[in-house]
Amino acid sequence: MRVLIIKTSSLGDVIHALPVLSYLHAVSPGIVIDWVVEEAFLSMVQHNPLISKIHTVRTKAWRKKPFSGETRDQVRQLCRNLRERHYDLAFDLQGNLKSGLIGMLSCAPVRIGFSREAVQEKLNLLFTTQQVAFAPEDRHVAERYLRIVSAPFGSNIGNAQTATDIVSSAEDEAAAEHFLTAFSGGKLLLFQVGTTWSTKLWHAEGWIELARLVLERYPAAKILINWGSPDEKALGEEIIQAAGSRVSLLPWLKIKELVPVIRRVDLVIGGDTGPLYLAAAVGTPTLSFYRATDATRYAPRGECHMSLQAPMECAGCLRTSCERDAECRASITVDKLFPAVVHLLSDSSCERKPL
Repeated sequence: MRVLIIKTSSLGDVIHALPVLSYLHAVSPGIVIDWVVEEAFLSMVQHNPLISKIHTVRTKAWRKKPFSGETRDQVRQLCRNLRERHYDLAFDLQGNLKSGLIGMLSCAPVRIGFSREAVQEKLNLLFTTQQVAFAPEDRHVAERYLRIVSAPFGSNIGNAQTATDIVSSAEDEAAAEHFLTAFSGGKLLLFQVGTTWSTKLWHAEGWIELARLVLERYPAAKILINWGSPDEKALGEEIIQAAGSRVSLLPWLKIKELVPVIRRVDLVIGGDTGPLYLAAAVGTPTLSFYRATDATRYAPRGECHMSLQAPMECAGCLRTSCERDAECRASITVDKLFPAVVHLLSDSSCERKPL
């Protein structure tokens, strides 16, 4: 059987979809799986031995110049590449217009996707031949993706693995190993201070207090701060100025360069954002907090992952801006997070394993 997975973006959502690979190989030995992904997130699926072929798309660039010769040539090439694979099934795990069109272009006779209640864009329903309704227990997004791909097999997803690995190149692994030699000798934590929505962020005072408590409790520990924008870099510099020289900014890293770094730290702390899910995917313990989004739907699960939902009555509102934003940020308190840090760093089953 030859199948196509259409999951183009975003970073966190592509990571949440990765468990479908091991599930499909388990229920259909010998299956051939291809994947369609945005070029920006290629490193999430590149080098994965469970994927036969990867089709990259550049939909943002195509929308900006829909009638350019370059766009037409790239879309035509994508059509040829999809059709020559002769897919039996296509699983649309994106649920919008662009993924529906990609599914149609694949010429797969069976195209399975979200039900009307769950689909992102209703036009997507025009392009799927079967829509899958979720069970009441399908709260987590990874379970929802597994529910869709289980539809042709009638298999129970209750015991399916909801974690997987991200495979890095040998060059990126070696570069991370060399870079982190300067931080050896104690616990190594990574603060993921940034994310896409302001309503997912924490405040500088919280990060500073948490850093001070960690460094006081663990005298040999060091903290790295990952950043992806000037504002995030400025926040990192503010934390360093207040907490001291055992806190360092990472250099600006591409996603593929960040993965092997995250693989080597002892704990990643952050909100609802892609790098946190990178950590969970590669087996690094995580501590996460949720404000505008729902921890039960997105938070990494397992003994080495802990999460905190804002105690506001409106938590999980999915708003990208809010007049109560400062109050909501303050509701995530250090006295709730720090004991979780101690627990995760003390749990022998969560210790960093030799690579």
